[in-house]
Order: sequence, then C-alpha cells, then structure tokens
Amino acid sequence: MAQLVVMYKNEKDPAAFDNYYFSTHVPIAKKIPGLRKYEVSQGSVVTPAGPSGFHLIATLHFDDMAAIQRAFASPEGQATAADVQKFTAEPPRMLIFDTREV
Repeated sequence: MAQLVVMYKNEKDPAAFDNYYFSTHVPIAKKIPGLRKYEVSQGSVVTPAGPSGFHLIATLHFDDMAAIQRAFASPEGQATAADVQKFTAEPPRMLIFDTREV
C-alpha cells in the first residue's frame, strides 16, 4: 500500500472549510482512479504537547506509488488538485509514502 497524507492548516472560517470540503471536494476526490480508501481526521488534530495548527488531515490509500502517480496524472486527479485552491487560503502539506506491515 501507498498513502498520500494531506494536512490542511487551521482556517479563519472552519465551518465554511468543512462545508466545502465535505460537500464538494470529497465527491470530486472520490472519483480519482485507483483510490482504495479515503480517511479524514475527526475532531481536533493535536500533538502530544497541545495544538497542532492543523484543522484536518486526509489519508488517501492506493496500491503503490505508481498508482498515486497515475491517479494524479488523470483528469480526475488534476480536477481534485485544482479544486484545493477554491476552499483553502494556504496550500496543504502533503506526504506520499509506501507502507509495509511490521
């Protein structure tokens, strides 16, 4: 499995962010080819020391790194990436990695 983790910083209007994210962005993103699972954080995103500065974290699961590359080269992947600027003031931080069970 490979994962794409998308970390959205705190927004000035979290309710507007959530409304757009869940009603518009998630349906667009769920059309990405090769997407196996889509998870989002629930509740506050914190660190062991307290607030994190992040409002929401999304984790998208794919078969492997090549699947992520194909997914975001697709029209659906490009539409998803283009949509992000419509609901967030600052681009999210993204991490992409392969996983293995240990």
